[in-house]
Amino acid sequence: MLLTFKQTRKWTHRYALVVLSTLLPVVLGIGIIIWQSSRSLELEARATAEEAVRQFNLMLDNALLAADAVLPFAGQPCDQVELALREQVTRRPFVRSVNLVWNNEIYCTSLFGTFKEPVDAANYNQGVLWLMPGNPVTPDQPLLVYRQERDQAGAIVSLYGLHLINVLSLINPYTQLMFAVGNNSIDRYGVVHITPPAPYPVAPVTVPSMQYPYRVMAGFTEGTLWRFVQARYLGLLALFIFLGCVSGATVGWLQKRLSLSSPSSELQRALDAEEFIPYLQPVVRGNTKQWAGAEVLMRWQHPTEGLVRPDLFIPLAEHSGLIVPMTRSLMRKTARLLAPHANSMAPGFHLGFNISAHHCHSLELIEDCREFLQGFPAERIKLVLELTERELVVPSAVTHQLFAQLRAMGVMIALDDFGTGHSSLSYLREFNVDYLKIDQSFVAMIGADALSSPILDSIIDLSTKLNLGIVAEGVETQEQSDYLALKGVEFLQGYLYSRPLSPDDFITSVVAQHQAQS
Repeated sequence: MLLTFKQTRKWTHRYALVVLSTLLPVVLGIGIIIWQSSRSLELEARATAEEAVRQFNLMLDNALLAADAVLPFAGQPCDQVELALREQVTRRPFVRSVNLVWNNEIYCTSLFGTFKEPVDAANYNQGVLWLMPGNPVTPDQPLLVYRQERDQAGAIVSLYGLHLINVLSLINPYTQLMFAVGNNSIDRYGVVHITPPAPYPVAPVTVPSMQYPYRVMAGFTEGTLWRFVQARYLGLLALFIFLGCVSGATVGWLQKRLSLSSPSSELQRALDAEEFIPYLQPVVRGNTKQWAGAEVLMRWQHPTEGLVRPDLFIPLAEHSGLIVPMTRSLMRKTARLLAPHANSMAPGFHLGFNISAHHCHSLELIEDCREFLQGFPAERIKLVLELTERELVVPSAVTHQLFAQLRAMGVMIALDDFGTGHSSLSYLREFNVDYLKIDQSFVAMIGADALSSPILDSIIDLSTKLNLGIVAEGVETQEQSDYLALKGVEFLQGYLYSRPLSPDDFITSVVAQHQAQS
C-alpha cells in the first residue's frame, strides 16, 4: 500500500505539473496583454516619428543647400540668373522650385522667370517654413516652402508635398503621422489642416526637429487599442492556449521519457540526426506564371511528432543561436537533393533561404553560400538570401563586409515582409538590397480594403524608383494575381500557384515542366 501511495503521489505531481505548464502561458498572456498593447503602440509611434523627422530633415537639407547656392544672386537681373535657379531644381532632390527675393518681393522664379509677388514673412513659422495647401499653379497639391533671407536679399525654395505624403504613409502603415509647421499640418492622406493640430487620442507622441521649425506628431485614432488587441493579441491569446497545450504535451512527453534535456538540446539532437528538411514553395513570374525559383522553407521531421511547423521551433533556434548551423545543414541538404536535377531548371533559377541577425555576426555565411553555389553548374542557380526582421540587424564593419563579399559572389539580398517592421527603410539605406518581398498582409487586402491599395501601390512605386526587384507573397486569389500583374510586379508567390512542396514533389514538377517545354 505504501508503494501504491507513492506512485499515486508521483502521478499526481506529474499531472499537476502538466496542468500548470498548460495554464501558465494562458494566465501570463491575459495578464500582460493590455500593458503590452499600450507599450507597443507608444514605442511604435515614437520610432516612426523619429524616422519621419530624419527623412524630413534630409529633404529640408536639400532646400537649405539650394537656398545657400542662389542667395548670392539675389538682386541681379532675372534673365541673368534664372538658369542658375533651374539648375538647383535639377540637381537637388525633392526641390520643386527656387525663387529669388528682393525687398520682400519675389522677382525671379525657376518656373516662370521674371515674376512679381510680395512676400509676407508672417506666413512662415519663425520666418523659415510655410506649409501650404496649394498655390495658384497647383491649387490641389500641398507644398512645403523654405525661406532664407539676408538683409534685402532672400531665397525661397518649395518642396513637393507628395514627398511629405510618401514619408507619412510608407514609414509605417499602422501609425498615424502628421507633419506640423506652426498651426498648419498635413496627414498621410495629403489633407492640409490650417487649425492647430490636436494630439492623437491613443499613444500620442510629438517629436520636434532640432534643425528646422517643425514637428512630427504620431499616434493612433480612437479605438485603436481595442482593434490592436483584436488584430494582434486575440491571435496571440490563441497562440498562448496552443503553446500551453504544446507546453503541457511537451512536459508530459519529457516526463514519459524521463529526459532532463532542454529544448535547445532537443534542437541540437535533431540537428545531429538531420531531422530538419527543406520544403520548397515555387515563385512564379508575374507575366507568364512560369516557375522562376523557389523559397526554401525549413521543416522539422520529428521521429514521433511528425512534421513540425517552423513557427514552433524557429524562434527558439534563433534565440539559442542554433539557427546558423541549422541553415547551413538546410543549404547542404537542398544542394544535395537539387543538384542532380539542375539541368531541368531554367538558367538563373532563384533559390531563396531565410537568414536572421545571427547570420550577420560573422563571415561564416560566405563559405556556406560558396559551398552551396559550387554544388550547381555555373550560372544555373541564383542564390537569394531573404533578410528577416524578427531580430534587428545592427550595421557594423562585419555586416558591411559580409554583404559586400556576398554581392561579389553574385548572391542576391531580399528584404522579407517589407512594410511590416520598423527597420525596413533603415535596411534599404544600410544594405545593398536587390529585392523587396511584399508582406502577405498587404496582398490580402487587394479588393477588400480601399486604404491598403494606395499603400501597396506606393511600395511597388518605391521599388521601381529604387530599381529593385519585387516579390509579392501570399497570393491566394486570381483577383490578387491579376492586380499585381497589372502593376508590373515581377514575381508572385502563394497558395494560388503552389503550397510548399516536399523535395520529391518539387523535383517531379520541375522535371515535368522542363520536359513539357523541350
